[in-house]
Amino acid sequence: MNPCPQEYAELAEKGRPLTREGALRIFLEAELTTLGRIADAVRRRLHPENMVTYVVDRNVNYTNVCVSRCRFCAFYRDRGSPDAYVLTREEIFRKVRELSEQGGTQLLMQGGLHPDLGIAFFEDLFRGVKERFPHIHIHSLSPAEIFHISAISDSTVAETLQRLRRAGLDSLPGGGAEILVDRVRKEVSPAKIGWEEWAAVMREAARQGMPTTATMMFGGRERPEDIVEHLFRVRELQAEGGSFTAFIPWTYQPGNTELGGIAATGAEYLRVVALARIVLDNIANVQASWVTQGARLAQVALYFGANDLGGTMLEENVVAAAGCSFRMGREEMVGCIREAGFRAAQRNTVYGIVKIHGDSPGSDPSSVCGKGIHDTASENAEDN
Repeated sequence: MNPCPQEYAELAEKGRPLTREGALRIFLEAELTTLGRIADAVRRRLHPENMVTYVVDRNVNYTNVCVSRCRFCAFYRDRGSPDAYVLTREEIFRKVRELSEQGGTQLLMQGGLHPDLGIAFFEDLFRGVKERFPHIHIHSLSPAEIFHISAISDSTVAETLQRLRRAGLDSLPGGGAEILVDRVRKEVSPAKIGWEEWAAVMREAARQGMPTTATMMFGGRERPEDIVEHLFRVRELQAEGGSFTAFIPWTYQPGNTELGGIAATGAEYLRVVALARIVLDNIANVQASWVTQGARLAQVALYFGANDLGGTMLEENVVAAAGCSFRMGREEMVGCIREAGFRAAQRNTVYGIVKIHGDSPGSDPSSVCGKGIHDTASENAEDN
């Protein structure tokens, strides 16, 4: 007799690893509140200090030219498009200077797969950033970008990472993962690397001692089985010796895209966050995506397994191109964390604590959480 969802839930609550079948059963059949309770228990076991972290960062998109032309992306442009661009070194340095002046520590630099930007471009750029701002952590270039740079530079992935590290690249973000199932990837991003190439870049980064993160974009054309497979592939990569410091799930935004469709609901988002926290108990941190969900739903996600709110993002262009534009400064971030009942702390890229904010959780009745934010994601969560 096959175990029922309640039996799988009890195993998860006891900290026992689930099988793919067990994870799928509780994902599909367990009550949302049950998933949330189990995920919250995992979070509290891994982070008993009742602290939620954030990082002050800037997302600089150095180009919007991309040969991949993913069907879910509203940001990319062809090389000959009138609004195609490549930022100059001076423009990028100005943006990093603004980040530094605001106490930022992390530079997230990503762009399209430009056919002309080989490894020398990035070596020169990273050296320039480090010469001017040695304290800024360069957390940049997705596995797809690394693979593309190595291909057009006649270099192996290992050599490409070695050269970029010497130039100043500190860690690798997990962008471009989408769903790590090639059937889905062929539908939403047919010209992008497959899941095994994504994994190969991450394995090599870990071998070279580089911290990495893993992501998942869901709500497009995947099945529940694909979400579960994605999580287990990330878990297995970590178990093999991976260097994932965090997992960041976020929802596909259909506005202005070729793929179209309907955005995932708030309840669907929370279900995935909770399952991710339960399955990925070998990855320390799970990030709530206020960028796609808004401040209020991100607060709820803190009780569904998330322990981090990601970056303040002085700049964000890719998700905004799909018509989803939330903004949150440091004061709002701290207010959101406190209002949700947690201690707030600023961290660096690798989750070292930079500053703990002293006021007690929930002590400020005039919280600025969400002030000035059009919180449509919160409305969506309440409707569903």
